[in-house]
Amino acid sequence: MGKYQIAFPILGSEEKKNLSDCIETGWISSRGKYVEKFEKSFSGFCGVRYGVSVSNGTTALMLAFMALGIKPGEEIIIPDITFGATANAAMMLGIRPVLVDVDRENWNIDPEDLEKNISPKTKAIVIVHLYGLPCKMDKIKKIAKRYKLKIIEDAAEAHGAQFSGKKAGSFGDISCFSFYGNKIITTGEGGMCLTDDRKLYDRMEVIKNHGMKPGRKYWHEIVGSNFRMTNIQAAIGLAQMKKINKFIKKKIRIALWYKEEIKKQNLAVTFQKEGKKEKSVWWMFTVLVSLGKNTEKIMDGLSKSEIDSRPILIPLSIMPAFRHLRKSKNIKHSLDIGKRGITLPSNLLLGKKDIRFIVMKLKELV
Repeated sequence: MGKYQIAFPILGSEEKKNLSDCIETGWISSRGKYVEKFEKSFSGFCGVRYGVSVSNGTTALMLAFMALGIKPGEEIIIPDITFGATANAAMMLGIRPVLVDVDRENWNIDPEDLEKNISPKTKAIVIVHLYGLPCKMDKIKKIAKRYKLKIIEDAAEAHGAQFSGKKAGSFGDISCFSFYGNKIITTGEGGMCLTDDRKLYDRMEVIKNHGMKPGRKYWHEIVGSNFRMTNIQAAIGLAQMKKINKFIKKKIRIALWYKEEIKKQNLAVTFQKEGKKEKSVWWMFTVLVSLGKNTEKIMDGLSKSEIDSRPILIPLSIMPAFRHLRKSKNIKHSLDIGKRGITLPSNLLLGKKDIRFIVMKLKELV
């Protein structure tokens, strides 16, 4: 791992204090005071009534599909550029994801291609706020209403992002977050589902706890699983919530430094574009190099200067596990972006001089 890391968790005395409390009191599993406190803190931050903590972001998606009653053989629509978990969570339940193209400028799901691929089997739209930039939720909500479809937000990368002044995670029937170690706030692993619907909240609470009826121990009314977050994870998460706004401000500042240096050094790359309504948290800063450039060689060159980097999330439609899911006749933007994207270090310990050095080295290679 290089000197300039992609991401790095910021943990301190607040987290240690809460962890010590869990250990000293013995509340280390899925029961304990921190679970409910973390759920309330994070859902309140996002402006949503209910939070259901889970073991990770993938189980958050699975829980959302199960709670909404999406059945095996039915379809959901997802963007071609997303982490594999978005598709995996559905396929593990027998649900068929349909891959559609992304917008050329913001790299999020393309509303036009989305609408073209709706079928009688489509039950939900799963939107992904890629790298912390919100999707065009006004257009997506209109499409969902027109075809009577559910909206699931995969907001794993978008803690605190905004569209028209509303937080990511407050638009869907259910929204799903991840608190993996590289996210804006972390619980190590861990995730959460948010909803304003009391019935969905109650159903998720039962499903995530083996399908047991609340208040009646070992009585299973429905089939469920163990998707629970531990009190230890929640203890870390609650401490992280005290710093979330500070973390977001630093992420945005890092992105601003990148943009300034790219302009100053006349570097021939492009990056995600925010619209007037979107406010990204710039979870990861990713650039597109010119077509024909060898991204692997560029990343190898960065590595020699101790600069960690990685390719943009590979389009699902070109990978063996998912290529059969492609339904759209034209996924040109995702394929183009997938060939040219490189993600640069965005960890919160970076300073302006670090960003200047990274851009300088990138320019030498590009």
